[in-house]
Amino acid sequence: MRLTTYTDYSLRTMMYLAVKSERLATIADISSAYGISENHLMKIVHQLGQAGFIETVRGRRGGLRLARPPDQINLGVIVRKMEPDLEIAPCFGQVDSCAIAPCCGLQHVLKEALEAFLEILDRYTLADLIRSPIQLATLLDVASEGRKHDVATATR
Repeated sequence: MRLTTYTDYSLRTMMYLAVKSERLATIADISSAYGISENHLMKIVHQLGQAGFIETVRGRRGGLRLARPPDQINLGVIVRKMEPDLEIAPCFGQVDSCAIAPCCGLQHVLKEALEAFLEILDRYTLADLIRSPIQLATLLDVASEGRKHDVATATR
């Protein structure tokens, strides 16, 4: 099973927003942190918003934020919403696409494997992906105003 880049970027966007929870983020912020095209990211953010995972705030001081706390956002649900096609073999979506379809056991095995994959993702939330938020924030160059102030105060 291989997730699309679109879903990978969706999960990364969600992680970024989870770490930057105290302030609104912009598409430019996320794009810069990950080296993702802003145009591509706009499509992802739009779909994440439509799915109810993020909220967008319009206006001069607008931006993006999670619609719910990270511990209430399930990874399996994100993947199901963002993946365009979870049919991992051509025979999943087409009737009579294979000469051995009437007696083939492969489709059943692959379906079971896909269900197991999604079942594992269903056990985790976005909060599980950000267990080291300070380290992740540092790697993404995300610092809240409070943290910047704390760091500046500590170095004096």
